[in-house]
Amino acid sequence: MKYVELRYQDPRTKTYLGSPSLVILPDGALLASHDYFNGIKNHNGESCLTSIYRSEDSGKTWKQITHIIGAFWMTMFTVGNSVYGIANTQEYGDVVIRRSDDGGFTWTTPEDENNGVLLRSGPKRVTPNYQITPGTTIIDNRIYLPLDDLQTYPGGPGWGPQFFHTCVLSAPVDADLLNPANWTLSNKVAFDGTKYNDPEFADAQSGWLEGNIVKAPDGTLANIIRMHLNTRDKAGYLTLSKDGTKLDFDYENGIIDFQSARSKFKIAQDPVSGLYITFCNKVVGDYKTIRNYLVMAASRDLRHWQHLTDVMKDDSHSDPEESKLKTGFQYVDWKFDGDDIIYLVRVSYDGANNYHDSNRIWFCRMENYAQYMKGML
Repeated sequence: MKYVELRYQDPRTKTYLGSPSLVILPDGALLASHDYFNGIKNHNGESCLTSIYRSEDSGKTWKQITHIIGAFWMTMFTVGNSVYGIANTQEYGDVVIRRSDDGGFTWTTPEDENNGVLLRSGPKRVTPNYQITPGTTIIDNRIYLPLDDLQTYPGGPGWGPQFFHTCVLSAPVDADLLNPANWTLSNKVAFDGTKYNDPEFADAQSGWLEGNIVKAPDGTLANIIRMHLNTRDKAGYLTLSKDGTKLDFDYENGIIDFQSARSKFKIAQDPVSGLYITFCNKVVGDYKTIRNYLVMAASRDLRHWQHLTDVMKDDSHSDPEESKLKTGFQYVDWKFDGDDIIYLVRVSYDGANNYHDSNRIWFCRMENYAQYMKGML
């Protein structure tokens, strides 16, 4: 595997690396970010930390240029000569936005509901508990950001896919994006697995989170979302109105085949071929959730997906079962860069405590990505 390691975190610190985000700046430089989880965050109001890195040689070398305090699950995007970062202030904290006009070296500070604070979350896991998902998409001069709202967990703090409601935050691209009044929050949609009346397929513990907003071939907007069902290799397909106000799910046609492995993925449309591309975790064996196998897949219609190539496989463990437990190539953020695709990966590898608790952040470049799409062109 060819990669550049931006960050290594010794697992003995009990602090792990997450939320990779990657953008190409107008001057051609690359900006990358990641946060820290477990050791540098909790649910009691303590500040979280995001680190920012910059490369001026197409990703061959990187320099850490700053940290942002009070940023978790941050996703970056560019508009004009500015780069923006939308983040939670902590896990399930307020949703805030920052802007940098100097290539990521300095950032604005969110102040209040008139400047930078887009949504308020409830205290200590009291709904709403907003979670930022794979990242922003700009479609027809509007920015869309999928969000999750974790409902108050029965009996106290906890996590379960059935408690996530999906929604979307959006704004006109030419608006003052630091002004919360210019942003629109859609309705929140819950998933009810009992509607299928088939406990082998879905039940009351089934749910969704971490959607992707994509423009479908017919011009409508789709939210393709990670699913936790009692069967594997599925994703959800919701529809969104173009003004970002109305999100809908069709229980009859809304579940599609997808190599999601109950893990976060990002979808984007190839500007040359028009195919939709994703990097996702393929399940090998009997597990429902493993992340030691990263693949590239493509679709013509967002509903039918085809495996293109294996991107990352574990070569550090001779025991396949040990690999599934200890290795993860996950939560990839990626961009088209001319004939290449560049991507940033949260990695559990070579000494990680388990596949989830990542000890590395890698930058990678896939050269001439079109070579893997020949069978679909």
